[in-house]
Amino acid sequence: MAVVLVLVVIAVASVLFHLLSPWWWTPIASNWNYIDNTIIITFWITGFVFVAVVLFVAYCVFRFRHKPGNRAHYEPENRKLEFWLATVTTIGVVAMLAPGLFVWNQFVTVPQDATNVEVVGQQWQWSFRLPGANGQLGTSDTRDVSSDNPLGVKKNDAAGLDDIIVEGGELHVPIGKPVKMLLRSVDVLHDFYVPEFRAKMDMVPGMVTYFWFNPTRTGTFEVLCAELCGVGHPQMRGTVVVDTEADYQTWLEQQHTFTQMMASGEVKTTQ
Repeated sequence: MAVVLVLVVIAVASVLFHLLSPWWWTPIASNWNYIDNTIIITFWITGFVFVAVVLFVAYCVFRFRHKPGNRAHYEPENRKLEFWLATVTTIGVVAMLAPGLFVWNQFVTVPQDATNVEVVGQQWQWSFRLPGANGQLGTSDTRDVSSDNPLGVKKNDAAGLDDIIVEGGELHVPIGKPVKMLLRSVDVLHDFYVPEFRAKMDMVPGMVTYFWFNPTRTGTFEVLCAELCGVGHPQMRGTVVVDTEADYQTWLEQQHTFTQMMASGEVKTTQ
């Protein structure tokens, strides 16, 4: 009987902990409430199965407890039970996977009017590159990364000369406009993650990965690295600020272009 009571307490306590727990995700600040909904659906399905299995085990322990004279009944197969188990399991798995597939389709389908913003991760800081006056990002290559060109922007690409470079600082984006985050790493695996935006993606050396989001409220949000990237991993923090359009333009005018950064570096080298 003690085992039965422990199992029932575990099931009930798990449900109460979920309903009454003060720990929950941060308030969302982007369009990706679809991700929240998918997680909630998965949680409730797996939670229901967990409670059902634990209570069923408790029932079996109580119902088939040892009694003098009782003998076990051997039943090699039960096709009806197997059919229902397979059917219910299939429905549960489909119910968990289907919403994720719809969300993934939205996740990889970037709006045509999205602004490209490049994020470069390296041990242990974030750097950013935004399009300049021409509205296009120039090409880049990790083989061109150097002390005076930390993002590896190709110097012979005219499209990148007016790119805005934000090295080790904070990124600003305007509210209500979709942003496509182009993700690169110059050393090891990183993962650009802002909890309030929900969307995130691994940054793989030698590849350009991406995700997109549409910020829905202004504010300052912390950037985390969600991939263990070395001893400085916990300190790899950054900031994303969601501005009004006017504040964003003011910030943008204060930033340096790639050409200005290179000229500044040349002056320092000469001195």
